[in-house]
Amino acid sequence: MSGWLDGDVALITGGGSGIGRAVAERFVAEGAAVTVLGRDEEQLRDVVRSLPDPSRAHMAVADVRDPAGLHAAVSETVERFGRLDTLVANAGIWDYQRQLTRLTAGEIDAAFDELFSINVKGYLLSAEAAWRELVKTRGSIVMTLSNSSFYVNGGGPLYTASKHACLGLMRELAYELAPKVRVNGVACGGMRTDLRGPESLALQDRSIEASFGKRRDDAAPPPIPLHDSSTDPHDFTGPYVLLAARDQSGPITGQAISVDGGIGVRGFARPAGGDHL
Repeated sequence: MSGWLDGDVALITGGGSGIGRAVAERFVAEGAAVTVLGRDEEQLRDVVRSLPDPSRAHMAVADVRDPAGLHAAVSETVERFGRLDTLVANAGIWDYQRQLTRLTAGEIDAAFDELFSINVKGYLLSAEAAWRELVKTRGSIVMTLSNSSFYVNGGGPLYTASKHACLGLMRELAYELAPKVRVNGVACGGMRTDLRGPESLALQDRSIEASFGKRRDDAAPPPIPLHDSSTDPHDFTGPYVLLAARDQSGPITGQAISVDGGIGVRGFARPAGGDHL
């Protein structure tokens, strides 16, 4: 590894699994200390135990919808490591492409509040908890975005709207926190992770990893230009390192790096999504 993050300290929400865990492992390999935040204490313990140097890791059991828990995680991070250089706002859930025509009004009402409170408000609350420390270090925020931040049908209307909102939030905070804090995003494509769905749609126990092969024949290439690209979250971590590293991306803010296998140049797979209606 390059050691681009030597001496830096990062707080990663949703750090117990998936891309959050992969980013934590990569940041430590690049020389950083990390706090991994999530709701599952055993998951977080497993992350810390698995790192080559557990002394450079701290766990914070908290929900990103809880401002007090987020502030406590920031305080614990600074107390343990002396500073905070990067917030990786990452915790989120997916709607498993539940289309409007498959949702009742009651389901929309409940699932919208749950999904937006985690995917959008969770990012905003995390930034609110961290910005004061990031100003001190002239640090940065890196948000996990999605191809759904730009294009449709990477989720249903709830997820797509939430990720479009995150893109706008990233750009707004990049303006508001400049010149002291840089704010950028990584727009990821599909990965094999333990990403879950809303409890309000009874999808909290469904894992995208477990259902990955059920969505299509695993022997068939996915419909993206880089159809042989990896779905391992570790292979998506490079842009997070780049955006967190001051010496490598000091002039960059308000930008989203797409790591989606080329979805943006593919065009539409079919002319309309409602031909079955």
